[in-house]
Amino acid sequence: MAELVTQDAIDVCVDFYGFALQDEDDLAVPVPYPEEREVGDEARPLLTVFERRLDFGSAGHTHTAVLVWQVWTGEPPADDSEPWEARDEAEIYASTGVLSVEAAVGDARLGLGVADRLWKVRVSCAGRAEVARRAPAEVPEGVERYLAQFWPAAA
Repeated sequence: MAELVTQDAIDVCVDFYGFALQDEDDLAVPVPYPEEREVGDEARPLLTVFERRLDFGSAGHTHTAVLVWQVWTGEPPADDSEPWEARDEAEIYASTGVLSVEAAVGDARLGLGVADRLWKVRVSCAGRAEVARRAPAEVPEGVERYLAQFWPAAA
């Protein structure tokens, strides 16, 4: 049974409908954020995968979202703590064992604990409809919420 190793939460300043996580060694990221990023106000996928980078598609143009991230020893159980509106899974390789949050403002890091590893990640998001409704008239804080659960990919 998978065990939770670490968990933390950060605020992310979303702009142009998104933000990203990428390997902290940005010289090892072939297409660093925000290159080739999807912009515009049309619907976008929850996750867009690049080598060593994951772009998160938000439902609001400019706002502050909450990102809760967890590191597990194996595949975690499905989380039902929120009424999740969107879910997706991907993989990301982290040479440093640390992912940097690429957003409008701030300099956050997510420590995965082990370098040179391929990680699976399940991302769930709540508050999308509400942030889409509110963001055109205000700059919402904490309305859109993300849960990113990381675990080692099978060797």
